[in-house]
Amino acid sequence: MSWYCDVAPGHPWHGPYHDREYGFPLSGDAALFERLSLEVFQAGLSWLIVLKKRQALRTAFCGFDPARVAAFGPEDVARLLADAGIIRNRLKILAVIENARRLLRLCDEHGSFAAWMDRQGEMEREGWVALFRRTFKFMGGEVVGEFLMSIGRLPGAHRPDCPVAAAIAAARAAAR
Repeated sequence: MSWYCDVAPGHPWHGPYHDREYGFPLSGDAALFERLSLEVFQAGLSWLIVLKKRQALRTAFCGFDPARVAAFGPEDVARLLADAGIIRNRLKILAVIENARRLLRLCDEHGSFAAWMDRQGEMEREGWVALFRRTFKFMGGEVVGEFLMSIGRLPGAHRPDCPVAAAIAAARAAAR
């Protein structure tokens, strides 16, 4: 998505995401679940729509706390479908709720979502896509690829000459 490095800087929505989030390592369960869910909501839509609705999605999905979202029932689905501030796609909403349940099972088994991903080792994009399709719902190649690039697990989020690429490299070095 190196074209993002050309169009995002200075844009009121894309700029802050490009400069401070996209491609940076991420590890907390709620943060990872949010990013995965945002990619599910983005499928077939523009990223700009997702960024504009992000705060409403956070509110509607209880800060993307996996335990709270996993407990959602039919009344919550009805509430979400009636919320004009979010992306109201029944299949996507149901997938996010089911993914929260599946993520909690992974956390019970492995300690955290990040630990589960770490245990998978290094993989090419195709391997990750196959794994995520077996593990979660609504996991197409684009959803999985963008999720993994956005959290720094796959390369390609930024061009090598993008100043953000250097900031990401520094963040990775500091984390080691």
